[in-house]
Amino acid sequence: MAPPEVEKVVEESFDVEVDKPWVTIVWNDPVNLMSYVSWVFQTYFGYSKEKAEQLMMAVHTEGRAVVSQGTRERMETDTAAMHGYSLWATFQKDE
Repeated sequence: MAPPEVEKVVEESFDVEVDKPWVTIVWNDPVNLMSYVSWVFQTYFGYSKEKAEQLMMAVHTEGRAVVSQGTRERMETDTAAMHGYSLWATFQKDE
């Protein structure tokens, strides 16, 4: 006589790290005019003139500004676009 089949219940515990959003950072550079940087932010991201100027001033005074956030793939695209406009940009996980 065969023993009855026993269903094993396996309980697994996972430490799930919530995926942090990614950000695109534009860095200050000695080449581009502030008006041009503001124009890029308005043109590419669709920011208002006020928002674009605020971000541009952060780049100018603080040396950098987070200009967008989202998925890694989107931040890669935004960073490449900033490079296309000759701006210094990187992307990273949001802190």
